[in-house]
Amino acid sequence: MQMTEASPIDGQGLPALEARLKEDLEFLCYPGKDWVPQSEGVSDVVIIGGGMCGMVAWLALKTGGMQNIRILDRSEAGNEGPWLSYARMETLRSPKVLTGPAYGHGSLTFQAWYRAQFGTAAWEELDKIPRPMWMEYLKWYREALDIPIENSVSVDKVEPEGDLLRLTLSGTQSGTVLTRKLIFATGRDGTGGPNIPGFIRDLPRDLWAHSADDIDFDALKGKRVAVIGVGASAVDNAAEALEHGAAEVRHLVRRKEMPRINKMMGIGSFGFTAGYAALPDEWRWRFMQYSFATQTPPPHGSTKRVSRHPNAYFHFGKETTRIEKRGTSAVVHFADGTSYEADFVIFGTGFVIDPMARTEFGETAGDILLWQDVYTPPEGEESGDLGRFPYLNEDFTFREKHPGTAPWLSNVYCFNYGASASLGKVSGDIPGISDGAAWLARSVAATLYAEDVQTHWQAMLDYDTPELKGDEWEPTELELGAQTREGQVA
Repeated sequence: MQMTEASPIDGQGLPALEARLKEDLEFLCYPGKDWVPQSEGVSDVVIIGGGMCGMVAWLALKTGGMQNIRILDRSEAGNEGPWLSYARMETLRSPKVLTGPAYGHGSLTFQAWYRAQFGTAAWEELDKIPRPMWMEYLKWYREALDIPIENSVSVDKVEPEGDLLRLTLSGTQSGTVLTRKLIFATGRDGTGGPNIPGFIRDLPRDLWAHSADDIDFDALKGKRVAVIGVGASAVDNAAEALEHGAAEVRHLVRRKEMPRINKMMGIGSFGFTAGYAALPDEWRWRFMQYSFATQTPPPHGSTKRVSRHPNAYFHFGKETTRIEKRGTSAVVHFADGTSYEADFVIFGTGFVIDPMARTEFGETAGDILLWQDVYTPPEGEESGDLGRFPYLNEDFTFREKHPGTAPWLSNVYCFNYGASASLGKVSGDIPGISDGAAWLARSVAATLYAEDVQTHWQAMLDYDTPELKGDEWEPTELELGAQTREGQVA
């Protein structure tokens, strides 16, 4: 194996890395010049979500000189995002070398953070990034950049107030605040919520959980557990149940066989990141629908984590039609006429994109333009799930379904998984998050500048600081007439 060349910060600890980062930022004149006119009591931007997406969005805005920013997160400090809650994989799927939220700063990458502490040899030996370690890196990212996340604050409602947005807060802060722009940096469920199948409507809540729930795995010791689904979250939750002593875990999979190929990984490139949003609707739909139809397989390590247990079973072609309570158990019925009796059911069914599920918008959620409102796919490419994605403007903002009904939606930015159908994988996944943040920051800056153009114009007129004092030259007379006469004589 070829060794990575050692860096001066290898093994020198985080203080050395932080000093290098500070110097790099100073060389790049960070933060950018503050240019946005201020209004008392009004934020220029509020970011909902202090996880990876929210923090890199904050960094991009600050780099661009937008200083009046608030970043709110409903979780306690150090628990932002899914990494220490419902994310239960042992390692990240993404390769360790991806730069993620570093925003072009080598000293801000996970690799720099890791090598500063453990050295080059340990970095070479590392395969995948352990999930808890990724959260430790993100906590350091916050501290190194001094990101002022306001924790344990929930945004419960968003409504227009003139040209502004009024946000209703709860938690450690209550009341309302005003902002010009609002960014939903809310991750995987940021424009919807957990996908809860309708066939469990009659099943008592103590018999089931979604993979995003806070599950008491210790209580599953000695129990028969059914896991519906075979994506990453499904297998990771199955592994947790097995490792906590479940008597057996049975994966109940609608598909006839295990998905094996991550199609999106095969086409990932700067070209795809830059070009996807500019494609016509039929091509954007085709790429995304095919990815949905083929399904992203669970990671190799996660799948082996389950299959190494002799009491783990994968059952394919088992489409669940209904689940009923029988005594203290849940009986799962399948389309093929068979059934399975479990003590507990875990739904690894992912998340659904549905703006109506976001209580922050209230009834206005119904005014958001969706893909199903503007595009009818050809036969064989239908997808109800994809149709519920918001149909966004090119600057990440929501569009109103009927012109004039909710124009304030153009001040709300969807910087989460919900943007992927319209703009690609630039607002949630590690590979493209910095590209997305740069795109977002330019979009917000352009809009703020246009809205304040009269103020900027007046500032140009009023600017009167001379660069020249008047003593840098001496004026002389040019006797053009004499020169002309001499030329004529010659």
